[in-house]
Amino acid sequence: MVQVCLNGTRGAADGAAVPLTPEAMAESAAEAVAAGATDIHVHPKTPCGRDTLSPRVLAVTLEAIRARVSVPVGVTTGAWAEPDPAARVERVRGWTVLPDHASVNWHEPGAEEVAAALLDLGVGVEAGIWSGTDGAERFAASSLGPRVLRVLAEVTDTDAGSAVASARALLSEIGSARGRPVLLHGEDGGAWPVLRLAGRLGVGARVGLEDVLVLPGGGRARSNAELVLAGLGEYALGRAAGARR
Repeated sequence: MVQVCLNGTRGAADGAAVPLTPEAMAESAAEAVAAGATDIHVHPKTPCGRDTLSPRVLAVTLEAIRARVSVPVGVTTGAWAEPDPAARVERVRGWTVLPDHASVNWHEPGAEEVAAALLDLGVGVEAGIWSGTDGAERFAASSLGPRVLRVLAEVTDTDAGSAVASARALLSEIGSARGRPVLLHGEDGGAWPVLRLAGRLGVGARVGLEDVLVLPGGGRARSNAELVLAGLGEYALGRAAGARR
C-alpha cells in the first residue's frame, strides 16, 4: 500500500500546497488517489489551522473527502491536538462520523485508552511507533497489539545520511510487529531514503506533504499528487534494489 499523508501538523507557513480546509483536503485527496495512493491519512483543522479531534470538524472533513474518493480515510489522534488523555478519549467517543482508521502514537500518555476507544467504535487502529521513544516496548507489552490494523514505523531522524540506519534499528525494535502489517515512513530529509528502504523490504509506505515538502531531486513539491507519483517511482527503485540482492 502507499498511503498519502495530506497535511500533518503543517500550516500556512509551509506553503500554499498544504491543504488546510475540508474542501482543499478533498481536492488534494482526489488528486493523490488518481496518482496512485491507496489510503489517506489526514489531520482535520480548525479554521485557524490547528489540528483538532472535534467531532464537528472531523465529520465535515471526512464527508468532504469521501465525496471525492472511495479509498480508506484515516485521521490522527496525536496528543498535540488534545493534550489531556481523558479529554482525548472523550473526543474520540464523541465522533459522529467515523474514520476508517486512526493513528495512535504508542509513546503518548493515554495511548492504550485511546486505542481501546477506537476499537470499541469499530475504527481500525494504526499503532504509531516512533523512533527515539519507548513506543516499541510499550506496544510489545500491550494486550491490544494483535488487534491493531497495522503498525506505523515512524522514523523521526531527518538526516538523509543516517535515517536508513535509524529505520533499520526501529524495525529491529518492533520485531514481528505482533503479526500485524508494517508501514514504514520517514520525514523531511529522511523521507526519501526511508521510502526506498520500504520498497527494498516490501513493506507499506507513505508519502505526502506531512512528511516532506520537496521532491527527490530537491525541487519544491507542488501537490500531494506530485509526491505520490515520485514516491511510487522511488518505491519501485527500492524494490528493484532488493531484487538484485
